[in-house]
Amino acid sequence: MPAITRRRFIHVTAAGTGMLLAPAIVGKAHAQTTLTIASLFGDDKPETKIWLKIRDLVEEKLPGKFNFNIVRNAALGGEKEIAEGIRLGSIQASLSTVSALSGWVPEVQILDLPFLFRNAAHVRKVVEGQTGAELRQKLAAQNFIVGGFINYGARHLLTKEPVTRPDQLAGKRIRVIQSPLHTKLWSAFGTTPIGIPINETYNALQTGVADAMDLTKSAYAGFKLYEVVPYLTETGHIWASGVVYFSAGFWNGLSDGDKEVFQQAATVGAAHFDRLIVVDEVRSVALAAENGGKVIAPEVREEWEKGARGVWDDFAGIVGGAAKIEAIRSLS
Repeated sequence: MPAITRRRFIHVTAAGTGMLLAPAIVGKAHAQTTLTIASLFGDDKPETKIWLKIRDLVEEKLPGKFNFNIVRNAALGGEKEIAEGIRLGSIQASLSTVSALSGWVPEVQILDLPFLFRNAAHVRKVVEGQTGAELRQKLAAQNFIVGGFINYGARHLLTKEPVTRPDQLAGKRIRVIQSPLHTKLWSAFGTTPIGIPINETYNALQTGVADAMDLTKSAYAGFKLYEVVPYLTETGHIWASGVVYFSAGFWNGLSDGDKEVFQQAATVGAAHFDRLIVVDEVRSVALAAENGGKVIAPEVREEWEKGARGVWDDFAGIVGGAAKIEAIRSLS
Protein backbone atom coordinates (compact mmCIF):
# COMPACT_ATOMS: atom_id res chain seq x y z
CA MET A 1 0.00 0.00 0.00
CA PRO A 2 1.51 3.41 -0.96
CA ALA A 3 2.51 5.58 1.98
CA ILE A 4 -0.06 8.30 1.27
CA THR A 5 -2.83 5.72 0.94
CA ARG A 6 -1.72 4.04 4.15
CA ARG A 7 -1.75 7.38 6.00
CA ARG A 8 -5.23 8.14 4.68
CA PHE A 9 -6.44 4.66 5.71
CA ILE A 10 -5.10 5.12 9.25
CA HIS A 11 -6.69 8.57 9.48
CA VAL A 12 -10.10 7.37 8.29
CA THR A 13 -9.98 4.26 10.47
CA ALA A 14 -9.09 6.30 13.53
CA ALA A 15 -11.89 8.76 12.79
CA GLY A 16 -14.36 5.92 12.32
CA THR A 17 -13.26 4.24 15.51
CA GLY A 18 -13.71 7.53 17.32
CA MET A 19 -17.20 7.85 15.93
CA LEU A 20 -18.01 4.31 17.08
CA LEU A 21 -16.59 4.91 20.54
CA ALA A 22 -18.23 8.29 21.06
CA PRO A 23 -21.69 6.99 21.96
CA ALA A 24 -20.20 4.61 24.55
CA ILE A 25 -18.21 7.43 26.13
CA VAL A 26 -21.23 9.73 26.18
CA GLY A 27 -23.40 6.93 27.51
CA LYS A 28 -20.95 6.28 30.34
CA ALA A 29 -20.82 9.95 31.26
CA HIS A 30 -24.59 10.01 31.59
CA ALA A 31 -25.04 6.58 33.19
CA GLN A 32 -27.62 6.61 35.97
CA THR A 33 -27.21 5.15 39.42
CA THR A 34 -30.31 3.11 40.24
CA LEU A 35 -31.63 2.98 43.80
CA THR A 36 -33.92 0.13 44.76
CA ILE A 37 -36.36 1.57 47.30
CA ALA A 38 -38.81 -0.58 49.27
CA SER A 39 -42.30 0.64 50.18
CA LEU A 40 -44.92 -1.35 52.09
CA PHE A 41 -47.78 0.37 50.29
CA GLY A 42 -48.98 1.67 46.93
CA ASP A 43 -48.99 5.15 45.42
CA ASP A 44 -51.91 6.39 47.51
CA LYS A 45 -50.12 6.13 50.87
CA PRO A 46 -47.53 8.43 52.52
CA GLU A 47 -44.99 5.58 52.59
CA THR A 48 -44.70 5.81 48.80
CA LYS A 49 -45.51 9.49 48.34
CA ILE A 50 -42.48 10.47 50.41
CA TRP A 51 -40.18 8.75 47.90
CA LEU A 52 -41.84 10.46 44.97
CA LYS A 53 -41.16 13.76 46.76
CA ILE A 54 -37.52 12.87 47.50
CA ARG A 55 -37.05 11.64 43.92
CA ASP A 56 -38.31 14.94 42.50
CA LEU A 57 -36.11 17.00 44.83
CA VAL A 58 -33.00 15.00 43.90
CA GLU A 59 -33.85 15.17 40.19
CA GLU A 60 -34.19 18.95 40.43
CA LYS A 61 -30.63 19.30 41.79
CA LEU A 62 -29.02 16.34 40.00
CA PRO A 63 -30.97 15.88 36.76
CA GLY A 64 -30.66 12.44 35.19
CA LYS A 65 -28.07 11.18 37.67
CA PHE A 66 -30.22 8.85 39.79
CA ASN A 67 -33.03 6.47 38.92
CA PHE A 68 -35.47 5.74 41.77
CA ASN A 69 -36.79 2.19 41.41
CA ILE A 70 -39.60 2.25 44.00
CA VAL A 71 -40.82 -1.30 44.69
CA ARG A 72 -44.30 -1.02 46.16
CA ASN A 73 -46.80 -3.06 48.19
CA ALA A 74 -44.31 -4.95 50.37
CA ALA A 75 -43.01 -6.88 47.35
CA LEU A 76 -39.56 -6.95 48.99
CA GLY A 77 -40.91 -8.19 52.33
CA GLY A 78 -41.79 -6.73 55.71
CA GLU A 79 -39.71 -4.27 57.70
CA LYS A 80 -37.24 -6.84 59.04
CA GLU A 81 -36.58 -8.31 55.59
CA ILE A 82 -36.15 -4.83 54.15
CA ALA A 83 -33.75 -3.86 56.95
CA GLU A 84 -31.63 -6.92 56.17
CA GLY A 85 -31.59 -5.85 52.52
CA ILE A 86 -30.51 -2.36 53.53
CA ARG A 87 -27.64 -3.76 55.62
CA LEU A 88 -26.52 -6.08 52.82
CA GLY A 89 -26.86 -3.36 50.18
CA SER A 90 -29.41 -5.14 47.97
CA ILE A 91 -31.90 -2.40 48.89
CA GLN A 92 -30.62 1.17 48.92
CA ALA A 93 -33.36 2.99 50.81
CA SER A 94 -36.66 2.65 52.63
CA LEU A 95 -38.63 3.71 55.68
CA SER A 96 -38.79 1.78 58.94
CA THR A 97 -40.38 2.02 62.34
CA VAL A 98 -37.67 2.22 64.98
CA SER A 99 -39.24 -0.89 66.52
CA ALA A 100 -38.13 -3.01 63.56
CA LEU A 101 -34.53 -1.82 63.98
CA SER A 102 -34.33 -2.49 67.73
CA GLY A 103 -32.68 -5.88 67.19
CA TRP A 104 -29.62 -4.06 65.87
CA VAL A 105 -29.85 -0.94 68.01
CA PRO A 106 -31.75 -1.66 71.26
CA GLU A 107 -31.43 1.96 72.36
CA VAL A 108 -34.01 3.08 69.77
CA GLN A 109 -36.66 1.54 72.01
CA ILE A 110 -36.67 4.73 74.06
CA LEU A 111 -38.93 6.12 71.32
CA ASP A 112 -41.27 3.15 71.80
CA LEU A 113 -41.81 3.41 75.54
CA PRO A 114 -45.59 3.29 76.13
CA PHE A 115 -47.37 6.42 77.34
CA LEU A 116 -44.10 8.40 77.40
CA PHE A 117 -44.96 10.99 74.75
CA ARG A 118 -47.85 13.43 74.93
CA ASN A 119 -48.17 14.16 71.22
CA ALA A 120 -46.32 14.34 67.91
CA ALA A 121 -44.68 17.68 68.80
CA HIS A 122 -43.19 16.09 71.93
CA VAL A 123 -41.71 13.28 69.83
CA ARG A 124 -40.30 15.78 67.34
CA LYS A 125 -38.42 17.69 70.05
CA VAL A 126 -36.77 14.48 71.21
CA VAL A 127 -35.68 13.18 67.80
CA GLU A 128 -34.34 16.59 66.78
CA GLY A 129 -32.33 16.88 69.99
CA GLN A 130 -29.45 14.99 71.60
CA THR A 131 -31.37 11.71 71.79
CA GLY A 132 -32.01 11.76 68.04
CA ALA A 133 -28.34 12.57 67.31
CA GLU A 134 -27.18 9.67 69.49
CA LEU A 135 -29.55 7.24 67.79
CA ARG A 136 -28.38 8.35 64.34
CA GLN A 137 -24.80 7.45 65.28
CA LYS A 138 -25.75 4.06 66.68
CA LEU A 139 -27.82 3.22 63.59
CA ALA A 140 -24.98 4.31 61.30
CA ALA A 141 -22.70 1.86 63.10
CA GLN A 142 -25.09 -0.89 61.90
CA ASN A 143 -25.01 0.35 58.27
CA PHE A 144 -28.30 2.26 58.57
CA ILE A 145 -27.82 5.89 57.48
CA VAL A 146 -30.69 8.02 58.79
CA GLY A 147 -31.82 10.80 56.48
CA GLY A 148 -34.57 11.92 58.85
CA PHE A 149 -37.00 10.86 61.55
CA ILE A 150 -40.69 10.44 60.71
CA ASN A 151 -43.85 9.94 62.74
CA TYR A 152 -46.36 7.29 61.69
CA GLY A 153 -48.90 8.46 64.29
CA ALA A 154 -50.08 6.85 67.51
CA ARG A 155 -50.55 3.10 67.78
CA HIS A 156 -53.97 1.81 68.85
CA LEU A 157 -55.39 -1.58 69.77
CA LEU A 158 -57.20 -3.53 67.03
CA THR A 159 -59.53 -6.39 68.00
CA LYS A 160 -62.25 -8.69 66.71
CA GLU A 161 -64.61 -7.81 69.56
CA PRO A 162 -64.93 -4.51 71.47
CA VAL A 163 -62.21 -4.08 74.09
CA THR A 164 -62.26 -1.03 76.35
CA ARG A 165 -60.51 -2.35 79.49
CA PRO A 166 -57.12 -4.11 79.70
CA ASP A 167 -58.54 -7.07 81.64
CA GLN A 168 -60.58 -7.98 78.55
CA LEU A 169 -57.35 -8.93 76.79
CA ALA A 170 -56.45 -11.81 79.10
CA GLY A 171 -55.82 -15.00 77.16
CA LYS A 172 -55.85 -13.32 73.73
CA ARG A 173 -53.17 -14.01 71.14
CA ILE A 174 -51.88 -10.67 69.91
CA ARG A 175 -49.70 -10.00 66.90
CA VAL A 176 -46.77 -7.80 67.84
CA ILE A 177 -43.83 -6.16 66.12
CA GLN A 178 -40.83 -8.48 66.44
CA SER A 179 -39.41 -6.42 69.30
CA PRO A 180 -38.69 -7.28 72.97
CA LEU A 181 -40.41 -4.10 74.15
CA HIS A 182 -43.66 -4.81 72.33
CA THR A 183 -43.60 -8.40 73.58
CA LYS A 184 -43.14 -7.20 77.18
CA LEU A 185 -45.87 -4.57 76.84
CA TRP A 186 -48.60 -6.94 75.74
CA SER A 187 -47.51 -9.71 78.09
CA ALA A 188 -48.24 -7.26 80.92
CA PHE A 189 -51.90 -7.33 79.89
CA GLY A 190 -52.16 -11.12 80.04
CA THR A 191 -51.94 -11.76 76.30
CA THR A 192 -49.77 -14.18 74.35
CA PRO A 193 -47.65 -12.03 71.99
CA ILE A 194 -46.81 -13.51 68.57
CA GLY A 195 -44.18 -11.87 66.37
CA ILE A 196 -45.51 -11.73 62.81
CA PRO A 197 -44.25 -9.58 59.89
CA ILE A 198 -46.74 -6.86 58.99
CA ASN A 199 -47.29 -8.20 55.47
CA GLU A 200 -48.42 -11.55 56.95
CA THR A 201 -50.70 -10.09 59.61
CA TYR A 202 -53.99 -10.01 57.69
CA ASN A 203 -53.85 -13.75 57.03
CA ALA A 204 -52.84 -14.49 60.64
CA LEU A 205 -55.86 -12.58 61.95
CA GLN A 206 -58.20 -14.08 59.37
CA THR A 207 -57.18 -17.66 60.17
CA GLY A 208 -57.16 -17.24 63.94
CA VAL A 209 -53.42 -17.43 64.46
CA ALA A 210 -53.84 -14.06 66.21
CA ASP A 211 -56.88 -12.42 67.82
CA ALA A 212 -55.69 -8.82 68.01
CA MET A 213 -52.83 -6.44 67.23
CA ASP A 214 -51.87 -2.79 67.52
CA LEU A 215 -51.18 -0.38 64.67
CA THR A 216 -51.51 3.19 63.48
CA LYS A 217 -54.74 4.42 61.92
CA SER A 218 -53.08 4.99 58.55
CA ALA A 219 -51.74 1.43 58.30
CA TYR A 220 -55.02 0.03 59.68
CA ALA A 221 -56.74 1.10 56.49
CA GLY A 222 -53.67 0.61 54.30
CA PHE A 223 -53.66 -3.13 55.01
CA LYS A 224 -57.50 -3.36 55.06
CA LEU A 225 -57.35 -4.77 58.57
CA TYR A 226 -60.82 -3.43 59.33
CA GLU A 227 -62.00 -6.54 57.49
CA VAL A 228 -60.56 -8.89 60.14
CA VAL A 229 -60.21 -6.72 63.28
CA PRO A 230 -63.02 -4.19 62.94
CA TYR A 231 -62.66 -2.56 66.38
CA LEU A 232 -60.05 0.14 66.95
CA THR A 233 -59.65 1.17 70.59
CA GLU A 234 -57.96 4.58 70.77
CA THR A 235 -55.33 3.71 73.34
CA GLY A 236 -52.61 5.82 71.69
CA HIS A 237 -50.13 3.88 73.82
CA ILE A 238 -47.08 4.37 71.59
CA TRP A 239 -46.17 7.09 69.10
CA ALA A 240 -44.75 5.14 66.19
CA SER A 241 -41.47 6.84 65.33
CA GLY A 242 -39.61 5.85 62.22
CA VAL A 243 -36.72 6.75 59.96
CA VAL A 244 -36.02 7.55 56.34
CA TYR A 245 -32.87 5.51 55.88
CA PHE A 246 -30.25 4.50 53.33
CA SER A 247 -27.81 1.66 52.93
CA ALA A 248 -24.33 2.60 54.13
CA GLY A 249 -22.82 1.08 50.98
CA PHE A 250 -24.89 3.35 48.77
CA TRP A 251 -24.42 6.40 50.96
CA ASN A 252 -20.66 6.07 51.29
CA GLY A 253 -20.37 5.85 47.50
CA LEU A 254 -21.89 9.30 47.06
CA SER A 255 -19.82 12.43 46.64
CA ASP A 256 -20.07 15.04 49.40
CA GLY A 257 -22.18 17.18 47.12
CA ASP A 258 -24.58 14.35 46.34
CA LYS A 259 -24.84 13.47 50.04
CA GLU A 260 -25.88 17.04 50.76
CA VAL A 261 -28.59 16.88 48.07
CA PHE A 262 -29.94 13.58 49.41
CA GLN A 263 -29.82 14.83 53.00
CA GLN A 264 -31.76 17.97 52.14
CA ALA A 265 -34.29 15.94 50.15
CA ALA A 266 -34.73 13.45 53.00
CA THR A 267 -35.26 16.27 55.53
CA VAL A 268 -37.92 17.90 53.38
CA GLY A 269 -39.41 14.50 52.60
CA ALA A 270 -39.69 13.59 56.29
CA ALA A 271 -41.62 16.78 57.05
CA HIS A 272 -43.81 16.10 54.01
CA PHE A 273 -44.48 12.57 55.30
CA ASP A 274 -45.57 13.81 58.73
CA ARG A 275 -48.09 16.19 57.13
CA LEU A 276 -49.39 13.45 54.85
CA ILE A 277 -49.90 11.06 57.77
CA VAL A 278 -52.17 13.51 59.58
CA VAL A 279 -54.38 13.83 56.51
CA ASP A 280 -54.21 10.12 55.76
CA GLU A 281 -55.36 9.19 59.26
CA VAL A 282 -58.62 11.08 58.76
CA ARG A 283 -59.14 9.45 55.37
CA SER A 284 -58.24 6.02 56.73
CA VAL A 285 -60.70 6.19 59.63
CA ALA A 286 -63.45 7.24 57.23
CA LEU A 287 -62.58 4.38 54.86
CA ALA A 288 -62.60 1.88 57.73
CA ALA A 289 -65.99 3.16 58.90
CA GLU A 290 -67.43 2.71 55.41
CA ASN A 291 -66.35 -0.94 55.59
CA GLY A 292 -67.60 -1.78 59.06
CA GLY A 293 -64.69 -0.51 61.15
CA LYS A 294 -65.55 1.06 64.51
CA VAL A 295 -63.49 3.44 66.63
CA ILE A 296 -64.12 3.16 70.38
CA ALA A 297 -62.71 4.90 73.43
CA PRO A 298 -60.85 3.03 76.20
CA GLU A 299 -62.18 2.99 79.76
CA VAL A 300 -60.12 3.74 82.87
CA ARG A 301 -57.04 5.02 81.07
CA GLU A 302 -55.07 4.86 84.31
CA GLU A 303 -55.34 1.07 84.22
CA TRP A 304 -53.85 0.96 80.73
CA GLU A 305 -50.97 3.20 81.80
CA LYS A 306 -50.40 1.22 85.00
CA GLY A 307 -50.08 -2.03 83.07
CA ALA A 308 -47.60 -0.50 80.66
CA ARG A 309 -45.48 1.37 83.19
CA GLY A 310 -43.49 -1.74 84.11
CA VAL A 311 -41.94 -1.59 80.64
CA TRP A 312 -40.16 1.62 81.66
CA ASP A 313 -38.46 -0.16 84.57
CA ASP A 314 -37.52 -3.19 82.48
CA PHE A 315 -35.99 -1.16 79.65
CA ALA A 316 -34.41 1.73 81.57
CA GLY A 317 -31.00 0.09 81.55
CA ILE A 318 -31.21 -0.55 77.81
CA VAL A 319 -32.35 2.89 76.63
CA GLY A 320 -30.11 5.09 78.78
CA GLY A 321 -31.44 5.03 82.32
CA ALA A 322 -34.46 6.11 84.33
CA ALA A 323 -33.18 9.69 84.56
CA LYS A 324 -33.14 9.97 80.77
CA ILE A 325 -36.68 8.60 80.51
CA GLU A 326 -37.87 11.09 83.11
CA ALA A 327 -36.10 13.97 81.34
CA ILE A 328 -37.93 13.07 78.13
CA ARG A 329 -41.26 12.71 79.94
CA SER A 330 -40.98 16.15 81.50
CA LEU A 331 -39.66 17.91 78.38
CA SER A 332 -41.78 20.98 77.71
